[in-house]
Amino acid sequence: MSDGMSDDAEDVVGVLTERIEARFAMGMDQLKAAVAAAPTVNPDANDVVKWHGLLVEAQSVLDGAEDDLLSALETQPSEVDDPTMGLAHRVNAAVTARDGRALVVRWLLDPDVPGKQGLAAERLNRLRHRTGPAGQTSPPHRPAGAPARATVWRTGRAMR
Repeated sequence: MSDGMSDDAEDVVGVLTERIEARFAMGMDQLKAAVAAAPTVNPDANDVVKWHGLLVEAQSVLDGAEDDLLSALETQPSEVDDPTMGLAHRVNAAVTARDGRALVVRWLLDPDVPGKQGLAAERLNRLRHRTGPAGQTSPPHRPAGAPARATVWRTGRAMR
């Protein structure tokens, strides 16, 4: 990653943690406690704490995947077998997840990025303040033996 972040995994989390602490003028533990005590007071802090936690989690998954891959590579002959290649793919996926979460944290910390001003910012703010559950996206669970509700599909022309 650029912007002063090296490709070293621990540096990504470390640099972003330092930026968060500088932005909110407190350590991460204090910020987490403040957000937990009053989650609606500062939506920006709430979002940053949430995504920082996701970033730390992704870093942990990446560290484990890298350790597993290194262990497997130490026992490999000159050619890499399929299980070891699977571990390499797992590392790549973990890097992608970690980097994506790091990008979200960077976006949350930068007040001048596109999408945080004007109409886009207003829409984002409206989404933050929604209350109640989201709309249902899948049909409700039906107990075994319950009759299915009949549905009628209509076409664009009249039936004869």
